[in-house]
Amino acid sequence: MTAIHVAQLWRYPVKSLRGESLDEAQLTEGGVAGDRIVHVAGPRGPLTGRTRHGLLTIPAITGSDGQPRVAGEPWNSPAALARVREQAGADARLVEDRSAGRFDILNLLVATDGAIGTFGYDVRRLRPNLMLSGVPADLEPRLEGRALAIGDALIGMHSLRQRCIVTTIDPDTGTQDLDVFRRIRAVFGGRLALDSWVIRPGRVRVGDEVTVVDVPDEPSTIGGWIVGAGYPHAQLSR
Repeated sequence: MTAIHVAQLWRYPVKSLRGESLDEAQLTEGGVAGDRIVHVAGPRGPLTGRTRHGLLTIPAITGSDGQPRVAGEPWNSPAALARVREQAGADARLVEDRSAGRFDILNLLVATDGAIGTFGYDVRRLRPNLMLSGVPADLEPRLEGRALAIGDALIGMHSLRQRCIVTTIDPDTGTQDLDVFRRIRAVFGGRLALDSWVIRPGRVRVGDEVTVVDVPDEPSTIGGWIVGAGYPHAQLSR
């Protein structure tokens, strides 16, 4: 097998909005620093790209102050809120939540180039945090229960992710193609890319060499994001 390297790094400052490509990322016990620290919420709880497809097309980056910016505006500004409401409805709000429970399952998602090549669609549809190169397509399932050593960082890979309807949405146009989901089910049994977590924090850069090792531990919790749950402790944008 050829050497494995970090090919891409991604962060999603606002959950369900478009992600930002990074040259390097700080991995913390809570995942990529600054990842998914703001969400879109409606009167009865969270709103996501599963039901508000247009959210996936809105650009979001991290500003120099470490705060998310939505379409170039501070996340808690009227302009950012107006942009989100165009896609999520007039009752939508932007919510800050830095708790461990803000992730769907675990705090990282790892994709591999071999599987993505077989998938045949834009990797952004899967919304990974790390994309690895040098991984044959048939190796991805065998990475379950292993770990990635990248410099000082150590990432545990728990299991393949059961994919949802979000994969069918074009991240540029917001149009839906159900054939994407059909292909994931037909070729991958519905599971693609690896739900992972940070075992040991560290800085990771594109081009870093990756070593597959035995995982020393299991994640303390799995799951957290519950669609429809409220945010009684979270800060809303005005």
